[in-house]
Parts: sequence; structure tokens; C-alpha cells
Amino acid sequence: MEKSETPEATMQGHFERRVPADNIARFYHLEILPTLFGGWSLRRSWGRIGTRGRDWYETFATEAEALVAARRLEALKCRRGYVRLPEPLDLPPGQGA
Repeated sequence: MEKSETPEATMQGHFERRVPADNIARFYHLEILPTLFGGWSLRRSWGRIGTRGRDWYETFATEAEALVAARRLEALKCRRGYVRLPEPLDLPPGQGA
């Protein structure tokens, strides 16, 4: 796991699930951000593709804890049929969930 070089650095990943036959078009976005008080937050965004969706924030004491939570959610979403998109993603490669 790599440490961010600047406090403004973020790590993110974007996932989508599309099943046209069932009219399913969903997205899930994970982003790790520094907080104002020296901690880290994991921002989760989800919803139907083409909408703003919903956001949820969880705070963690360290960047490593936030990354573990992001990896757990990534594995869960992939098991549920979401596919990680080849957009500019910079979550470091996982070592398993």
C-alpha cells in the first residue's frame, strides 16, 4: 500500500452494473479523501446511471483503515455483478478483500 504524497490526494474507483434485459443501469463510486482534522473519509456514491445518486461518508483515523473499507466494498460490489471501469482510477491494486 502506498501513502499519498499530499494531503489533497484522493484515491477513487468507479463501478457499474448494466443488465438491459432487466432495465438495470447502476453505478457505485468509492473515493478516499483527507478530512479537515487529519483523518480520512471514504465517500460512497451510488444510484442509477444518469442521476446524481446518493452519497454516504465514513470517517477513519488512518488512510490504511479507509483503504481496507474501500477494498471490502469493492469486493462486495464485484460479487454482486458490478464491473470496475477503466476510467482514471487510482485505488491501489488490492491484495484480496
